Amino acid sequence: MSERVVEKVNMTFIAAIVAVATIGGFMFGYDSGVINGTQKGLESAFDLGRLGIGVNVGAILVGSSIGAFVAGRLSDRIGRRGVMMLAAVLFLVSALLAGAAGSSEIFIIARIIGGLGVGAASVISPVYISEVTPASVRGRLSSIQQVMIITGLTGAFVANFALARYAGGSTADFWLGYPAWRWMFWLQAIPAAIYFLALLGIPESPRYLVARGHIERAQAVLTRLFGATEAERKVAEIRASLAADHHRPRLSDLLDKASGKVRPIVWTGIGLAVFQQLVGINVVFYYGATLWEAVGFSEDYALQTNILSGVLSIGACLATILLVDRIGRKPLLLIGSAGMAVTLAVVSYAFSTAVTDAAGAVSLPGNNGVIALVAANLYVVFFNMSWGPIMWVMLGEMFPNQIRGSGLAIAGFAQWMANAAISVSFPSLAVSPGLAVTYTGYALFAAISFFFVRAMVHETKGRELEDMEG
Repeated sequence: MSERVVEKVNMTFIAAIVAVATIGGFMFGYDSGVINGTQKGLESAFDLGRLGIGVNVGAILVGSSIGAFVAGRLSDRIGRRGVMMLAAVLFLVSALLAGAAGSSEIFIIARIIGGLGVGAASVISPVYISEVTPASVRGRLSSIQQVMIITGLTGAFVANFALARYAGGSTADFWLGYPAWRWMFWLQAIPAAIYFLALLGIPESPRYLVARGHIERAQAVLTRLFGATEAERKVAEIRASLAADHHRPRLSDLLDKASGKVRPIVWTGIGLAVFQQLVGINVVFYYGATLWEAVGFSEDYALQTNILSGVLSIGACLATILLVDRIGRKPLLLIGSAGMAVTLAVVSYAFSTAVTDAAGAVSLPGNNGVIALVAANLYVVFFNMSWGPIMWVMLGEMFPNQIRGSGLAIAGFAQWMANAAISVSFPSLAVSPGLAVTYTGYALFAAISFFFVRAMVHETKGRELEDMEG
């Protein structure tokens, strides 16, 4: 973009839009992280075993996979903002119902409803941001989504810790006679309501408006964003990018017309989405407290460790915001893959030394507890400076206009299915074959992801969305 165009960009308006859109990321993070400190409450309230805990924790992922798949296509019908507003309503309903659940079945339904919102927000917020921001800063602004996801996770960790500390434990009674773990869910209703109200004040995506034939509305939005002259040029570019194959977006667009095979760009999107989960990051997010207690940490210290991981994650994401539009997406992914492979291997080694005393208490001998803690947090840093934000940045911008909604539907569905596979399997894998072998598997996936990026991922830094090819 030329200097003449950049001078006309209304960055104040763009920043306000991004701030509202990324509340969806905060909700995504809070809804995903709140479960971390509630598992003792769920066990006692619903008499759950390991499999039951896995199912209750993983229930959100069923909804998330469906939400991600449906949201991409639905956003082509009711708009990006319309889907985000629907997600806000789902977050609110889920928060109230999960906290009030009287049985495991009701709780699972509540978490599936929340998952629908999480899945929708996870794919639509980055798309919306990419469609209203200039190419020169698109990666930076899209990365804020991950900052907000981690902020939501950390917010959930802090709220869980504070409620458990004040009540005397997550299962102890708190306000109005309800146990603290229920209030951990009910607190989510506050940001959910704020999200819905804030969405009323932002415009619809101009690229969606052009695709639906609302040219005047699109031009009005683009004029507020970039000025009248640039608005005319962008409307013409968007129309031209759609004109070559102008029909309503559909899933069959993901197939190459000449060969009948799935377009390579779709496989790249699926690969990015799946590898982001196969490195095991959500084991830390969902089971962090349980994980550290399993190797000898107290509940209070394990919850504090979660907060430390969250703070480090936010710092890593802020570093990405400074780097993503300077050195590009692909180099950050490669650095992240290499760093995660090494740190996960160290965590695996530390866990392999765990010992059990006569009373059945588990601990890591010598300095291995410190080594595991440092390596695990370095792993979190590498993830959140690379695969955490960059995967969402790339999914939001790498697909051509015609297939963006459909491409996101497939990639988002794959991402949440991989998330479900990792998250639901972890409680059983932690027992057999054990933490050391499980983390070795995550390390191997991190190593494989390095070679996947080298072979399949193409740089998108500085490119206009209308120039993306599939």
